[in-house]
Amino acid sequence: MCGILAAFNTEYSKSTLDNALDLMDHRGPDFKDSTLVDGNYLGHLRLSILDLNPRSNQPFVIDHFHMIFNGEVYNYKELIKTHGLKVTTDSDTEVVLLMYIKYGEKCLDFFNGMFAIVIYNQKTKDIFAARDRLGIKPIYYQEKSNNHWVFGSEMAAMQSIEKGQVDAFGKRQYRKLRMTVGGHTIYDNVKFFPAAHYFLNGSFHRYWDLDISPKKAPSDEALDDLLRNAISLRRRSDVPVGSYLSGGLDSTILSYILKPSHTWTVGFESLNEFRWSTLANEGLQTTLHQIKVDKDEFLATGKWMLNRRNEPLSVPNEILIYLMTKVVKSENTVVLSGEGADELFWGYDRIFKWAKDAKTLSLAGFDQKYCYGSNKDNEVLDFALAKVPGDNALEKIAYYFQIVHLQGLLRRVDNSTMLCSVEARVPFVDHRLVEMMAGTPFDWRMGNSFKEPLKRIYRGLVPDEVIDRKKIGFPVPLESIFKENTNQEISPMDAWLLFNLKPF
Repeated sequence: MCGILAAFNTEYSKSTLDNALDLMDHRGPDFKDSTLVDGNYLGHLRLSILDLNPRSNQPFVIDHFHMIFNGEVYNYKELIKTHGLKVTTDSDTEVVLLMYIKYGEKCLDFFNGMFAIVIYNQKTKDIFAARDRLGIKPIYYQEKSNNHWVFGSEMAAMQSIEKGQVDAFGKRQYRKLRMTVGGHTIYDNVKFFPAAHYFLNGSFHRYWDLDISPKKAPSDEALDDLLRNAISLRRRSDVPVGSYLSGGLDSTILSYILKPSHTWTVGFESLNEFRWSTLANEGLQTTLHQIKVDKDEFLATGKWMLNRRNEPLSVPNEILIYLMTKVVKSENTVVLSGEGADELFWGYDRIFKWAKDAKTLSLAGFDQKYCYGSNKDNEVLDFALAKVPGDNALEKIAYYFQIVHLQGLLRRVDNSTMLCSVEARVPFVDHRLVEMMAGTPFDWRMGNSFKEPLKRIYRGLVPDEVIDRKKIGFPVPLESIFKENTNQEISPMDAWLLFNLKPF
């Protein structure tokens, strides 16, 4: 897990780019290096997790191929055996580059993981970049004329190189959706690299998409086997691996299968899930850490994060995850998190039940059931839904949540954990699970309440109280936190959105 920065055919000085790289030092405190190849800049910050030996430092070079890589390809050991790779290290870094040398862009089809990759071929002058299927790892890009490209892991680094203007449409997207979509960011000179795409010499190409056509539900045994394998792959590490444990269904299942030494939860004195995490931990007997946050700390930390990030936060609990993960770092450099389970098993029961009954997807219905801010902006909704496939409202909502909505949650967990030099891994976002679940029948996938396949399979492994617990979100008392800014004309969520947009 690392931070990357690359600049091709630009006139930026190496010192300017090195200074930008330094702004992401939390992403890779263990080693930093940068180089110029044919005048092109490749910079890397390393958080050492696999093969702690310096031989796996980056930029990584084999012959005339130069690579910087952020993320993890979990199945690297299997790739070595299956493809007959000759390796000199014990890291996935070398495997990624060897696979690219052997298969070109087709190597992406073999990777199971989260990644942002940039490779420069010094012989052919090819510029290649890629992002994982679901967009777990971030990468931004700046495009100018004369084949000028900059790629980087964080907005703050991109803006330090060249400051942009606030993108009006991106700002409107945030007010309506609590995130930006379709490549937009809060700035007009930087875009998000699209998930499931690779870049080659100025052109973007999609290499994966989600097939939502109807399919038969898998057996409980097949689903259990695949989830356990997804967790097993994400256990691979040369540093300690912990788990978040809120006492909710998703984090409890992960923790019971992983069996870590340390688990973590966070909350306010007046609003938390500590009782549930304590109950869930009774059968685990981990060292459970319950971190308390107060309202003043929440606001002060939020302001600091906005300044450090140089872009809005997605959801209020991003601040809590950061404050919790600061403590996580004392014991764990890797932590498992439950993002993606609600998208897989339709935990947002209100909107999925509405979509099933609605048949056709109306903007008004989507606005009422999904959107966060109170302002009306159908142009933003049209844009967000324009390229969403599906023959009915349920198929469209299923795709939207898995491919679009999930992006905001993945940004949240990556931003908040990497700011603490901790790698978060998300087993429920294993693309094989996503493919297995897509298109399965409503009555099986959700059941009478929500997540019934998980409840059925793991009853007996995790406590019944957790299985039967009423679903709640990650609690943040926005109304009391923003009480000085709230009145009859502004909701707590609007106050949160305006808090984030104030610097912009």
